[in-house]
Formats: sequence, structure tokens, C-alpha cells
Amino acid sequence: MIMNFPNSSELLRHSQKEALYPKLVAQLGKDFVLANISFEIAQDITPNDLKIILHEKIYFLIMEKFSDYLNLLYIVDVPEKAIREIAVTDVVEVAEQVSFLILQRELQKVWLKTRYS
Repeated sequence: MIMNFPNSSELLRHSQKEALYPKLVAQLGKDFVLANISFEIAQDITPNDLKIILHEKIYFLIMEKFSDYLNLLYIVDVPEKAIREIAVTDVVEVAEQVSFLILQRELQKVWLKTRYS
């Protein structure tokens, strides 16, 4: 599976098309629990709402709980190189790009588990 999505919306659309969206939501919730961060996601959340809520949560973590933010990135296993490549403009844009990287990594995990289980 090629993971070259231009943005979060395309990634989430693709996950729905491949019937991986419910597993993606579950994996996201699981990793937030592992990082000990409160983030409740309904299983029937729409992709657009998921994108918005995740973006808001990442923004909050960057601004208020930076150590929890770093722990989440470690738990999700977002590549450090990808984080370094983010062009720092403002925190809102950084949070959006990090949200996309998290969704990308979570989809990759779900796809691999589905494919090789």
C-alpha cells in the first residue's frame, strides 16, 4: 500500500474505501490510552470530525502539555525525520501537519495488521 496522501482528508477517504476506517479510529484511541492522554473518540465519528478533533488535541498538547505530546509521538512511532521536516510557520499549521503524520502512521499500522494477520 502506497502511503503518499496529500492531506488528512484524502488519507481518511482512502481508509474508508479500504474499510480500514473503524480500525484506524480504534488504533488511534488505543495509542492515546497507551500515552496516558485523555482522548475519547466515538467509533461512529465522521472522518471530518476526527480530523478536526485530532488537530485540536495535538494543538493543545503542543501548547499545554509538551512532554505528553512527545510521548504520544513516541507511542505512535512517528518518524523523527518527518517531524524535523515540518516547516515551522505557526503552531496551528504544525499541529495540522503532525496530525496528518499521526494519521498516516496509524493507517500504516492498521493496514499491516490487517494484511499480515
